[in-house]
Amino acid sequence: MGLSIDQIRKNNACARDLMRRTREQNFAVGAFNIDNQETLVAIAKAAQKLNSPVMVELSKNEVSTMGLENVRTMVDNYKAQYGIEMYINLDHSPTVDDCKRAIDAGYEFIHIDVSQGNHDATEEEIVFRTKEVVEYAKLFGAVVESEPHYFGGSSDVFTENIDYEAIKKTFSTPEGANAFINETGIDTFAAAIGNLHGKYPVPKILDLELLQRIRSGIAPAALISLHGGSDTPLEYFIEAAKIGVSKININSDLRFAYRTMLDKVLAENPNQYAVVKLMPTVMDAVQAVVEEKISAFGSAGKAVI
Repeated sequence: MGLSIDQIRKNNACARDLMRRTREQNFAVGAFNIDNQETLVAIAKAAQKLNSPVMVELSKNEVSTMGLENVRTMVDNYKAQYGIEMYINLDHSPTVDDCKRAIDAGYEFIHIDVSQGNHDATEEEIVFRTKEVVEYAKLFGAVVESEPHYFGGSSDVFTENIDYEAIKKTFSTPEGANAFINETGIDTFAAAIGNLHGKYPVPKILDLELLQRIRSGIAPAALISLHGGSDTPLEYFIEAAKIGVSKININSDLRFAYRTMLDKVLAENPNQYAVVKLMPTVMDAVQAVVEEKISAFGSAGKAVI
């Protein structure tokens, strides 16, 4: 059964209050991708243990796997079971229609990313489609996020090093961020400062001085997110939260922990066919990653139930 309009609006008001708290208290909320129930449970347990607000998020392929409305119900069930502050973010959604579906289903956070579906989309098209989602989101109060160009990488494990000279060409600028926020009316700007989707052989390097200039160059109430948070030295997150980042996305680190621990327990238990008996160790490994990120983001102890 879906949420009522009143419940959706109430949840969205709570989400907006959370974003206000991130700005006032200088912490960031972890947005953790899920593509299975075990990862969702691991995130919920970490949130409960550290009394931290969290977001779970799904991109297009994850929505196709788990189901848009199914995840809404699962999150509500685990919120009640664990007594936690947890929200859902639609991540890198390439179409306006998909965003509208998520808004109608009660997703509190919506990331419209036109360039995800078309890497060659013009800025005019991106602005137009983003404004369409912003206007629709006003019906229920969902928090809308976007960016003016394609964000590189993917949520995989790579063997090649990072080409920072190429990546720097896609960095955000204070002027560009401010103009895009003003043109579209978005709540959250997805900044590019060296953050990149995926895991690489070398740690990522974030330009915190640029982040500070972006933060200073946009309205105080405007929010900043960082995508591609996996495989990033934790000290960058600690400083980014102090500067004023409100949301940090983590995907590849969770997948890597899940897969590597699953391989290990399968190898150690070749005759065990009840998979449910193998999963607690896998969930513990994912939970440890979530707890590590929560601690770096400064969100421990910040939940409001």
